[in-house]
Amino acid sequence: MLMNKKQKVAQTMEEQLNEIRAGVLGSNDGILTVVGVLFSVGAATNNQFTIIIAGIADLMACALSMASGEYASVSSQADAEKVVVDQETQRLLVNPSGVQADIRAFYVDKGVTVQTADEIAHELMVKQPLKTIVAVKYDVQLGHYVSPWSAAISSLICAAIGGAFPLLAMVLAPVQWQFQATIAATAVAVSLTGYASAVLGHGFPKTAIIRNVIIGMLTIAIHYGIGRLF
Repeated sequence: MLMNKKQKVAQTMEEQLNEIRAGVLGSNDGILTVVGVLFSVGAATNNQFTIIIAGIADLMACALSMASGEYASVSSQADAEKVVVDQETQRLLVNPSGVQADIRAFYVDKGVTVQTADEIAHELMVKQPLKTIVAVKYDVQLGHYVSPWSAAISSLICAAIGGAFPLLAMVLAPVQWQFQATIAATAVAVSLTGYASAVLGHGFPKTAIIRNVIIGMLTIAIHYGIGRLF
């Protein structure tokens, strides 16, 4: 009972990490695409209605695009996981000794003696052969596959929230300060996504934040320059 509870907690964490990853990517993309459109259109025209409509349209398009992309990508991953489970199921029927040899080799590579690894492999083949082989060979948890729907929804929501930062700054700030306010809002937003990505990937938060801010400012500069051409 205790083992099942631990397995459930571990799976829940995996699902959460998958959703967080999709959310961070969606949020960052939403911020950069929306601010890019706001500055390119804003540099080309002073018409506030045109600028805001362009920003709203891009926010919606970006959110839907990120969601569909995540759904397709994670669906492919889930399908691949199911394929390897089917392959190993067939191997257990026609070549169980080969499966046991793979399990033994896994533990030998981990530093276990050949004799001990053979004993472990034999015991696992008796108790849970399929679960063991897909875990040691493909790092797949049997019966628990990444969810394309959760990734898509997370990406959709976070892309919309991320894009809302520069868009709301542009809408709510006084006209004479709207570009400065949008730059500040973008810097804050990409700093948050940089920090989140660093924590998620066990990286360096300061480096990730600086990198994201630089990319955000470059995005603004490039799109503003493009808008000035027209």
